[in-house]
Order: sequence, then structure tokens, then C-alpha cells
Amino acid sequence: MMAAPTAPEKDSSNTSSGFQTAAAQAWRTIRLTLEYDGSGYHGWQRQPNGLTIQEVLEAALAKILGQEVRVHGSGRTDAGVHALGQVAHFRIATTLPVTAFRDGLNSLLPRDIAVLDAQEAPATFHARYAALAKTYEYRILNRPVRSPLHLRTCWWLNRPLDLHRLQAATQNIVGEHDFAGFQASGSDVKTTVRRVLKATWEEQPGGWKYFRITANGFLRGMVRNLVGTMVQVGWGKRPVEDVARILASGDRRQAGPTAPAAGLFLVAVIY
Repeated sequence: MMAAPTAPEKDSSNTSSGFQTAAAQAWRTIRLTLEYDGSGYHGWQRQPNGLTIQEVLEAALAKILGQEVRVHGSGRTDAGVHALGQVAHFRIATTLPVTAFRDGLNSLLPRDIAVLDAQEAPATFHARYAALAKTYEYRILNRPVRSPLHLRTCWWLNRPLDLHRLQAATQNIVGEHDFAGFQASGSDVKTTVRRVLKATWEEQPGGWKYFRITANGFLRGMVRNLVGTMVQVGWGKRPVEDVARILASGDRRQAGPTAPAAGLFLVAVIY
């Protein structure tokens, strides 16, 4: 586990704002929990060609603190993906009460991003490297008529899905496996082996089908590629055993299409 940096990338005081100099204050690690609608953003991490959650959050923090601060997230969420419990942290020398970060940020952030909680964390805490597991949820609206209200937060499919086939296919991914066959291109990870602790499909009133998965880590596009493949299983286009076959092959070309980003939520990060 990698320890948190001892100081942020940039350190400048702002005495004109009434803050003490950094030398007179103790360094603090602030942990944030965020909820956001990712529809209008190019994911969490800063990008040269599009607005991101990290960029907007850091800009708001700079207004509060009078200096630039680097915020570290628990991991990337891709363009269009949402979060119910993204975790981030930053290091700063200030005497501001911790509640000021939640309330101050929420007064500056756009309506599609909110800080649910802000709290002090140990100096060794790191949102990404201290994480033990994460839970994602994918939402499918499976009914004849689309929903204008949920247009940006689900995948609408009007063709019925067989829940029992979806549940049977999911049993093949629990445990430790090489998920290279469900990895998006462009990844540079050291290993494609991940351990899935739990994976379920559930049906809710109104035509909703939820896929929820908890694992010690996720590859780029892994959840959306799993969902796209299992939808084909749910339609009877693939046998239930196909998920296990793709895992064994490690060949992304044999898997199904990538499910749209709109239906994917980062639910929680486990520490």
C-alpha cells in the first residue's frame, strides 16, 4: 500500500484571505465522499480535451483555499459514468473546520456534483491506494417504453431479458479470474487478474434490472463489457456458459458489445 504524499504538489499561503501561513499550521488530510451525474463530463481524471470532475472540484477548492490543491480520487470513472460514493482526498495546511469543505464546495460546485461528506483522515490515508474493494451498479430499464426522466442514468432495452439466465451467467465471474477478455483497449495495467467478491442481478418494480458487482479492482471497461455480454445471454443469443469461455480465452473480440456509460454507477469504495 502506498502512503499518502507528505505535502501537496503546490504549497502557497494566502495571508490576504486571513489564513495563517502554511508553516504555522499542521498538514491535514481531508477525505471527501462525492455524488455526481457524469453525463456532462469526460470522467473523473483531468483530460486535455474535456471537462472532468477532478478539474471542477479542484477549481472550487482553489477558490476556498486561495491556492491550488491536487485532489486524488479512488479511481477513474469513464466519460458519462456516475457516482453515488466516489471517494477523494487532498492534503492541505489550514485551520478551516472540516465542515467548511463540504458546505463551501457545495456552494461553488455545479448542481450535478455534490460533496456528501468531508472528514479528517489519517496522514497515511490515500483514496486510491488504501482502497480494498469497490462496488459498481449497472441499471437497465427493461420495458417497452423509454423513460425521459432516466434518459441519462440507465440503458433502456425494450426487448425482455431473462433474469434467470442473467443470474446463471453471473455465477461464472465470482472469484479470482483473468478478465482480459472483458478489458477495454488502451489499458496499461500490470495484471488483468481481479477477484470478484460478489456479483448479482436483481429485478425491481417498474421494469428495472440491476447488476451489482464488488471486486478488489476493475479493469477499464470491465463492468460495461460484462453487462453487454450478459445482455446477449439474457436474450438467448449466447449460452450461459459463454461468459466462462470468454474468461478462459482472454480475447475481448469474443465478448459482447460495451454497454452504454449512462447506466453505470460507482456505488461505494471499501477501506
